[in-house]
Amino acid sequence: MRRRRRHIEEPSGHDRWLVSYADFMTLLFALFVVLFATSYRDNQAIRKLSRAIHVGFQQLGAFSGDPNIRGVTDPVLAPDTFLDKLPAHESNTATDPASVASGVDIAELRRQLEAAIGQEIRDHEVDMRVTPEGFVISLKDLGFFNSGEAVLRDGAAGKIERIAKVLAQHELDLRIEGHSDDQPIHTAEFRSNWELSTARAMAVLLLLVNDSGIDPRKMSVAGYGQYRPLADNATPEGRRMNRRVDLVVVETMLPRPPSK
Repeated sequence: MRRRRRHIEEPSGHDRWLVSYADFMTLLFALFVVLFATSYRDNQAIRKLSRAIHVGFQQLGAFSGDPNIRGVTDPVLAPDTFLDKLPAHESNTATDPASVASGVDIAELRRQLEAAIGQEIRDHEVDMRVTPEGFVISLKDLGFFNSGEAVLRDGAAGKIERIAKVLAQHELDLRIEGHSDDQPIHTAEFRSNWELSTARAMAVLLLLVNDSGIDPRKMSVAGYGQYRPLADNATPEGRRMNRRVDLVVVETMLPRPPSK
């Protein structure tokens, strides 16, 4: 009796193109991410993103240990990349302990402001601080607004104009932020702290643009109400700190933290 031979089907190779297609899409994604990174102004963010992409693709096996496979190089380590061709004021290698966008030294800017509004700083009407978002000049409502109002108090315009005279020398990008405490407000003019904080920020912005000559193309405005407090609203002192209008010098390049 003749035995039937088993017919072993060879695996089909029709889907092998998917491997090449997946590799192509992966490299295309990497290309667009790098193009986006090179157009981004924050040098430190570019470096972090570049390292993350390179390490991520190595872990996925897209690259072997050799960084030059298929002409792909690490954009962080290459000596003649876009990062090394950035203008000096966009480099994070500055030795000055405090620098901001447009090449302005924060320490010098602070000294100029202290000379212009020293009395207001001593009276705790104005405060200055450096945050991750930029250099902040905080105008407390104590010296600039009456409670529940968005009209500048008598003499407040002159204080802001002295600040503006210093800022105008450096052509900085500014964001004017209105803030409030968490005490409910509902008046004929303002239905909420959102409206009050935004109206106060607008009052300062219009003064800077109309009377102080600040370029409106370098200005933006925001109203945060009670949702970005500096202090606890449970105390009167905390509420006074939270009622403020902040002039934020945006795109500040802060000093690097000391290496451990």
